[in-house]
Amino acid sequence: MFEGFTEEMIAGNGAKIFVRRAGPLGAEPLVLVHGYPQTSAMWHQLAPELAKNFQVICPDLRGYGRSDKPPSDAQHSPYSKRAMASDIAAVMSELGHERFHVGAHDRGARVCHRLGLDHGERVKSMVFLDIAPTREMYANTSDAFAKAYWHWFFLIQDYPIPETMIGENPESYWKLKCFNQAGGDNPFSDAALAEYLDAFRDPATIHATCEDYRAAATIDLRHDDEDGSRKLAMPLKAIWAKHGVIGRCFDAAALWAERAENVTCTEVDATHYMAEEIPDEILAHMIAFFTPICQNRRPRNEPNALR
Repeated sequence: MFEGFTEEMIAGNGAKIFVRRAGPLGAEPLVLVHGYPQTSAMWHQLAPELAKNFQVICPDLRGYGRSDKPPSDAQHSPYSKRAMASDIAAVMSELGHERFHVGAHDRGARVCHRLGLDHGERVKSMVFLDIAPTREMYANTSDAFAKAYWHWFFLIQDYPIPETMIGENPESYWKLKCFNQAGGDNPFSDAALAEYLDAFRDPATIHATCEDYRAAATIDLRHDDEDGSRKLAMPLKAIWAKHGVIGRCFDAAALWAERAENVTCTEVDATHYMAEEIPDEILAHMIAFFTPICQNRRPRNEPNALR
């Protein structure tokens, strides 16, 4: 995976972050941020293609993959989306990218939602894959959502309940959660799956990723409430899966309209892991969205965009 990419550890904001990167000097920077319980390997089919026209940066979030896993605290603040977003901002500064584009999936998109609020002057545009805003998802929880996203409510239990249970068989837990969320199938390449499972066998990763979810249900909601009615200002494209939870359990287009000033929404024929299920289609959506912005034009609306 990632032929031609460099791999390095770069200082974030309190954690060293593992980064894969490639792309032509002078091209616009694009940071791609993965979700739970994955690593930057989830971009292995998109990143090489995007790196033909962008400087592509693929970090492992703090607590995940090969990045640092700092100790947490009673407020879960080291795993707040504010702290994790600060890592992304610091890495991009270290690489000399003061302004950049964002593509993000799942937890990574939640981190980048906070990035766009806390460091909005630096973010030129964003594409989010298969999320609605966290605060609104918790506020509108239904039995259908809770059943499908059971891990949201399992992982926030007090230490060491989920850590102990996952730690008994990390590989079985990982496959149960992810394969079920992909409709019972395995959408992952052998190389990517091997990296995911290897990373998730580390007890420090299991604990850190539980802290990510605990933060989402506590300190992150407080930060969201402190924002009041403040919205993301940069162009945003929200893409969700036809065979997933976001469109089925929420009015995602309406929720994003409440949280972003300039948003386009699209549903694709996939499950949650769309970047690995339908990489060519997701690549086409990203290029169609980012390219006009790089050329100082408005992104065109695809025929299937939801208004």
